Amino acid sequence: MRPGILEVMTRAGGPEAGPARSGGEAAAPDVTLRMVAAHAGVSKSVVSRVLQDSPHVSPARRDAVLAAIEELGYRPNSLARSLTQRRTHIVGVLLHDIRQPWFTDVMEGVSVGLTSAGLLPFIADGRLDRRLDQRVVSSFMDLRLDGLILAGTTPEAPELIDAVARIPSVVLGGRDIRHDRVDVVAQDDLAGAAAAMDHLGALGHRRIHHVAGDLGRGFDLRREAYLAWMRKRRLVRQARIETDETTEAGGYAAARRLLAVPAESRATAIFAGCDAAAVGVLAAVRDAGLAVPEQISVMGFDGTYLGAAQHIRLSTVDTDIVGMGRLAAERLVSRIADPRRAAVETLLVPTVLPRSTTGPAPAG
Repeated sequence: MRPGILEVMTRAGGPEAGPARSGGEAAAPDVTLRMVAAHAGVSKSVVSRVLQDSPHVSPARRDAVLAAIEELGYRPNSLARSLTQRRTHIVGVLLHDIRQPWFTDVMEGVSVGLTSAGLLPFIADGRLDRRLDQRVVSSFMDLRLDGLILAGTTPEAPELIDAVARIPSVVLGGRDIRHDRVDVVAQDDLAGAAAAMDHLGALGHRRIHHVAGDLGRGFDLRREAYLAWMRKRRLVRQARIETDETTEAGGYAAARRLLAVPAESRATAIFAGCDAAAVGVLAAVRDAGLAVPEQISVMGFDGTYLGAAQHIRLSTVDTDIVGMGRLAAERLVSRIADPRRAAVETLLVPTVLPRSTTGPAPAG
């Protein structure tokens, strides 16, 4: 097997080594556990117990060890300790596309949840390896992770299925991977999209068009909810969907296609499947010389920091992204403690967050 990061670091430091020296000067000897023990006048096992915060050490010995660590400048080799304990305290977080604002918000919650449990997130961007073949996942496996969080849309690649079968895992925000030992924390896409349509309908809109995402079960569910709402009100003949990337550029392109119709067929409201796409829709509407929301209302989905910007003030569906990330981290901590328990799916119910991009349908 090719050497992974852990293996290379172990070769460089050794099981007792403190920080490696660098630079042109001759390196001073590394401070070892044995040197700390000798300086403190105790055994190596006592030093180990102090480093592990064991209660089975007298206050006098603990103080002596801590003083020796301070005087000698010893830094425990967390790598060697993690190998001994068979834990790395590292959690891999695989994001679908780190450029998206949703991932910025969700990582705020994930980071808080993991660090409060003594775990360190190690982030990788799946966009850089769409096939998820032997790069991101293999690197995660080499790191001997304590756990894995799959955030956003994640294709069921064989390598990922193998990984979640071997590592305690949680799917966050996506609905694409199903496994009897993998927890899911996501938003209720059907309820959120229905709430968005109810908001637009209450404002008098009937000619509502939809900008759909191009990847993932969550976006499929939002599209299904849109169509179900239109069918229920016998407006399906006025329904129109354009599908594109879940980016600002994708939303812009899809909206341009929706707007390339006679004025009498043009939407009075456009519901976008995510906030990033909705920002692109806003740009396309304004480039077409139309006023928001006086002539066309625009609705997003997610509740990201992007939509909250003062110059945007996007009406959207708030899915409590930060809270979702924190909950996913908590679920993973529980999964690490009990890897064999049955999977739990938690769907957070979104709420409509009206802002300045939606208003009453234009008269007539």
